[in-house]
Amino acid sequence: MVKEANNDVNGDVNGDTDNYVNDDVNDATGGRRVYLDKQSPAAYRALVHTADAVRATAAEAGLDRILVELVNLRVSQINGCAYCLDVHTRAALRAGETTRRLGVLPAWRDTELFTARERAALALAEATTAPADGLAQDRAYGAARAVLNDEEISAVIWVAITINAFNRVSILSRHPVRDAAHAPAAAPAPASAPVPVSAPLSVDATP
Repeated sequence: MVKEANNDVNGDVNGDTDNYVNDDVNDATGGRRVYLDKQSPAAYRALVHTADAVRATAAEAGLDRILVELVNLRVSQINGCAYCLDVHTRAALRAGETTRRLGVLPAWRDTELFTARERAALALAEATTAPADGLAQDRAYGAARAVLNDEEISAVIWVAITINAFNRVSILSRHPVRDAAHAPAAAPAPASAPVPVSAPLSVDATP
């Protein structure tokens, strides 16, 4: 639950913030983006607390860290959140995920590299990210029922919900992903970094 949560949820979900620089980033029209986490810190802290709870829920359900990070990454891929993709790719690699599986994650259905539990979690994550597709939800639930219990299904969906929220915070704030070697030496550190959602293991959220 990905501090992209308080500590590593979605370090990892916890605060991998070395590439996060709190300077003004302008959009194509020249308008300055509002950093939502810094502008409304109380609301952001509430989201971080949610990530903490989701992290604990995922751990209690027995979801392993790699599965949680796959959910964080797949949701972030769909939403196009560069910041969360950066945070959770590094978190997944630290957890022991392989570059081969990460490389084919967008096409997970067309490979034999993911377990039945991982495939069920990924389908649920995609259905959570596009909730208007009721047929996809029904199919995802049907597949999940075969390999996940109610506690696990709930935890996966909560991880996906939380990383979706953090994706939107980072995308709308346009949190930058910078090359650490070229980042300004005196750049101020953020008060808090976007919180992923992952679970201890983590949802180190996640978000």
